[in-house]
Amino acid sequence: MIPALLVSAGRLDFRMSVYVCDVCNYRYDESKEEIPWDDLPEDWVCPLCGVGKDKFSLLDEDSGKEKAGDGGHSGEVDHSVPVTVSDVLAETMVAWGVRWVFGMLGHSNLGMGEAVRKQEEKGKLNFVSIRHEGAASFACSAYGKLTRRLSACLTIAGPGATNLLTGLWDANLDRSPVLAVTGQVEAQVLGPGGFQEVDLQAAFGRVAAWQQTVLAASNYGELMSLACKNSLTGRRVSHLVVPDEIQKLESRDQMMPGNPEGRMMAMEIGPPVSSVKKAADLLGQSKRPAIIAGYGALPVAQSVVELAEEFSLPVITTYKAKGLLSDNHPLACGVVGRSGTPVAAKMMAGSDCLLVLGAGFSAHSGILKTIPTIQVDFDAAALARFHSVNVPVWGEIGITLSHLKARLSKTVQFEDRRRDIAENWDSWRREKRKRAAHVGDKGISSAAVYDVLTRTAPGDSLMTIDVGDNAYTFGRYFESDRQPVIMSGYLGSIGFSFPAAMGVWAASQEEGSEFAGRKVISVSGDGGFAQYMGEFLTAVKYDMDITHLLLNNNELGKISREQQDEDFQVWNTSLVNVNFAEFAESCGASGYRAETAEELEKALERAIDHPGPALVEVSVDSSLH
Repeated sequence: MIPALLVSAGRLDFRMSVYVCDVCNYRYDESKEEIPWDDLPEDWVCPLCGVGKDKFSLLDEDSGKEKAGDGGHSGEVDHSVPVTVSDVLAETMVAWGVRWVFGMLGHSNLGMGEAVRKQEEKGKLNFVSIRHEGAASFACSAYGKLTRRLSACLTIAGPGATNLLTGLWDANLDRSPVLAVTGQVEAQVLGPGGFQEVDLQAAFGRVAAWQQTVLAASNYGELMSLACKNSLTGRRVSHLVVPDEIQKLESRDQMMPGNPEGRMMAMEIGPPVSSVKKAADLLGQSKRPAIIAGYGALPVAQSVVELAEEFSLPVITTYKAKGLLSDNHPLACGVVGRSGTPVAAKMMAGSDCLLVLGAGFSAHSGILKTIPTIQVDFDAAALARFHSVNVPVWGEIGITLSHLKARLSKTVQFEDRRRDIAENWDSWRREKRKRAAHVGDKGISSAAVYDVLTRTAPGDSLMTIDVGDNAYTFGRYFESDRQPVIMSGYLGSIGFSFPAAMGVWAASQEEGSEFAGRKVISVSGDGGFAQYMGEFLTAVKYDMDITHLLLNNNELGKISREQQDEDFQVWNTSLVNVNFAEFAESCGASGYRAETAEELEKALERAIDHPGPALVEVSVDSSLH
């Protein structure tokens, strides 16, 4: 690229340009980067939100406004100094890539709400008004799990803020970036214990990796930048407390919005050479190695598959990584663990080395400790967390795999176990067909439900799953065609799936992203859905294209089974339910009810074809597994 040539004060001057991302406001400043804009490769993407060059606009340095560029919007965005503290905070959120705010407005966050409204009016933020604040934090957690990007939840002081905690703990434990912005009573009345006064920094003390209260003398933009930076780099929760009167203060002239320029770094950190050598040596000595891919490997799924195909390695996934590759791939073995397939269990047991990528070793994962293991993770604390492993490797998984491939000799020959995988799948699918044919007194089997869902769910759909019987059987019976599955992993919170589906739907509305326009399918039992069924009205309000599959057994089936397993009486697990299909209709959505597999297939097809919120209720017999 040839920079703009100017004549100034009798000399020649070269001006470098600045390009602004229309999605997240990231700025590519040619004067600070090594490569001019026009020389960037066509597949270059924004380091903050992942969109391509066509979503950037040229910034007019003289006016401070964006010019419409290739793929850029035609409107002008005013970058003048904001008016209030809340305006500074909201514009800083936008600059850091926040596009969605889930929350509820009330008396102690109205100043912040007004600032969000202004950004929404400019097309920079989207606000989703939920019915319960817990749904807001679950939605943000799911959005972060799917996209690895940041979204925000906004509540009032006191009960609004404390309602966020379960969803924020879900984000904390599953390493999902979430920004919580909570109102607070006026600073001058903090202390005596006034109406809705709660020590929010104490309440959020363990769930938030970073938090601070914004005061009149604070550098507002800097505090919001630190909140965003800590959340993104650590994949954790950040929390800002903003007292009511502070939100409405006029911003001091020098208080400009913060932005990520010069604050974010490349996260693709390579592993130590010695660790890669040890890993390659252990793999080279084995005959039947296998890959176990966890949630942390999802962003580099293609690299995992390429390694597997080059060296004929079976790929077993944890539940949280279900969908990393299609179950129809000749090297795919399905999910391992309590909710897994016998295919995965047998192939893991027959291995003499495990390459574990981005996965933990919790009891639910079922990863055998007796097999020589190489564990790779970007988080050093996750390595050998539960027990020692033969070779712990600290590094970003994609970079580590590229180094490992380079180390492995082309002459390395591992046993090709594709035939074993195929035979195990054939055996398991025969067993699944037998189970799907069983019909109980109370309904059809879960195997039948997920056989239908396997055949009807679009291959590119985005899926959320709840906790309970529906989740255990989903992991075992549903065969993924690379649909990502978002769940409440380490927290295991019932009620997760539908609020999570709202967060996933938000990702599907982002033009230019890999998730744009994709169908969202949520799965739960009757107990889980009832916890947040008010959010179905939220889905109707915003015309969210979500199909919810509800398995109704009129009980907390998983708890009944646990009582039986411990030789207790089944007690207080029965449920009194509404007709959920009629409930959906009464909300203004589409509702369907099925009693047989044939009815379910027709209902699911209609619901998935419907371009808005729809619910399919199916009667299942919890005694059939």
